[in-house]
Amino acid sequence: MDFWKKTIEEVLEQVRPALREHGGDAKLLGVEGKKVRLELHGACAGCPMSSLTFGVMVEEMIKEKIPEVEEVVYQ
Repeated sequence: MDFWKKTIEEVLEQVRPALREHGGDAKLLGVEGKKVRLELHGACAGCPMSSLTFGVMVEEMIKEKIPEVEEVVYQ
């Protein structure tokens, strides 16, 4: 799991500039089995487009780097 956390943090660092351009950010809350939990911050929290943005930018990158991940949950 340490590999997963490190890799997920690397993905978040890659997408953070784009998220911050829109007034948002994300934080890794944890990994539970094959599920990744992220917390949305700023403008991303509550934004109706956040599921699309995170699905394309974050979730796909995480699953590309860690194919074993089955689900990414945003809070």
